[in-house]
Amino acid sequence: RGDAAVADASVAPSGRSALDEATVALPAPPALRNAYWTDPGAASSARDSESVAMLLSGGVDSSVALQLLVQQGVPVRAFYLRVWLADELADLSDCPWEEDWAYCRAVCDQLAVPLEAVSVQAEYWERVVSYLVSEARAGRTPNPDVMCNSRIKFGVFLDSIGRRFAAVASGHYAQLRAAPRADGGEAVQLVRAVDRHKDQSYFLSGLTQAQLSKLRFPIGGMPKADVRALAARTQLPTSARKDSQGVCFLGRLHFDEFLRHHLGEQPGPIVEWETSIVLGEHRGIWYHTVGQRRGLVPCLWPQYAAHGPWHVVAKDAGSNKIFVSNMYAAVGERRHAMSVRDISWTAGAPPCAPGERVRLGVQVRHGDGSKDGELELGADGRSARVRLATADKGLAPGQFAAFYNGDVCLGAGVIEEGGAAGAAY
Repeated sequence: RGDAAVADASVAPSGRSALDEATVALPAPPALRNAYWTDPGAASSARDSESVAMLLSGGVDSSVALQLLVQQGVPVRAFYLRVWLADELADLSDCPWEEDWAYCRAVCDQLAVPLEAVSVQAEYWERVVSYLVSEARAGRTPNPDVMCNSRIKFGVFLDSIGRRFAAVASGHYAQLRAAPRADGGEAVQLVRAVDRHKDQSYFLSGLTQAQLSKLRFPIGGMPKADVRALAARTQLPTSARKDSQGVCFLGRLHFDEFLRHHLGEQPGPIVEWETSIVLGEHRGIWYHTVGQRRGLVPCLWPQYAAHGPWHVVAKDAGSNKIFVSNMYAAVGERRHAMSVRDISWTAGAPPCAPGERVRLGVQVRHGDGSKDGELELGADGRSARVRLATADKGLAPGQFAAFYNGDVCLGAGVIEEGGAAGAAY
């Protein structure tokens, strides 16, 4: 259809998904008038319970994941999630969704797979963007990708549409493995991808057992080079498309531009950690992260700028101060120890009893891999004190700390402010 409807996946006041009650009109892009935008609620059928819902982004990874499912003879339907906040962010960058949609359509045409689009713009704003902005304003370091996966892709979509399917698949670099539970049941383990450089288990560390039990990651056992090679060999339209960069899946948007749009600038002092001497002025604490060097020198007064390298040691939102040091290696405790709250145990249960300690791997950012550490579990089972065997480059409040037993992700929580002092055991 030309001007068809895109389903709105918001939850209606009745508790039923708005997919079952209403749609909103959204015209197809001018260049794609023959592409179809359907209502997943109306189009669903009894066959969905035997099919896989494939989340397609327009990139090579999800395209190859879809291709593998088709090659395996799996009944599959593809879905494109539209999150782009066109009205909100139109002045910041080019809107990429038309291009993404065109690639999705071309891939699905080649593979003869039905494609549908779902608008989750309102939910994305409520559950990801608002979190991102409030955390940054408070001086913490948010991770929208973790929230995107747990609250949108495998939250809103899984609850509203994915529940009708046998499984939901995506192009994430991660693996799933069945493992016996102590009660005789079966758990689903989230395991690192074969390609350690591309491994995305950290971004998935906030998922629950209920979510993992419905998921499939077809390319988790493939190196990125093999994914590209397969796409090229089979002439997928996305075979040469560059990997996306930006805020979660908001496309080409630069993170600092996003923060400037929502938070503006709020100048404040940059203070030397050891001496309390004011060295310069920042434009807003949200532009700087603990452990970061980038962007500091232009903010320092000339007599101090050359005495680096300077690193951010801490931030104080109350006084609007950033604390820095050019002796970062000496700031030991703040790089070794932390307290972690709101832990979601992806494995289904914590690795030890409250009050006990356990050695495990700890990862605090994507791409770094894990460091050896020791965790002491709090009385509530969802908080912990953690000490790393080697110093990290910056334990920033608000960051997610993910915990691993070898390659298996056990869960993740949020690094607390003042966590170094609380974790110094």
